[in-house]
Amino acid sequence: MLGIAACCKWELPLIIRRVFAIVAAGASLTGCSSFSLSDYFKSTPPSLQVQLESQPSGADAKTSLGPGCKTPCSVSVPAPDNGFSVNYTLAKYQPATVEVQTVKKPGDLTTSASATTNPNPVFAELQPDKPKVMHPKRASQAKAAATATPAPTQTVFPNPNTPPPPPASR
Repeated sequence: MLGIAACCKWELPLIIRRVFAIVAAGASLTGCSSFSLSDYFKSTPPSLQVQLESQPSGADAKTSLGPGCKTPCSVSVPAPDNGFSVNYTLAKYQPATVEVQTVKKPGDLTTSASATTNPNPVFAELQPDKPKVMHPKRASQAKAAATATPAPTQTVFPNPNTPPPPPASR
């Protein structure tokens, strides 16, 4: 019996030191934790899956919320409080912008809140750029402009292009 008491005499301080070390380490790490109970119960905003399409396909589509892709494609965006827009660009076509509205449906005890977009899919029909046509001058207009003499102007100086007057007879 004396042997058991002697054994516990040495182990008890060792166990207390270990417990104290674990408690101290845990207490020091609580300052590093960003967990709070209120964050646990907050719901994350729902994300929306939006289908983007264009005619012709292959256009670069970018949402005003950030994500974008080449049409036809699908992007995931956070559900905004208001609507957002989608800008479409394609070489040799005029850019187009489509406004998108967010429709939120509140949840109840049995269903969670949800959000959808209107329209979905978001579609844009891109119009071709109008080519810049250079109209050359007609040959007759160019020749007439070159041979036309300007209207005479009244000056005190003689016109150097007029022939000199004939010599005076004596």
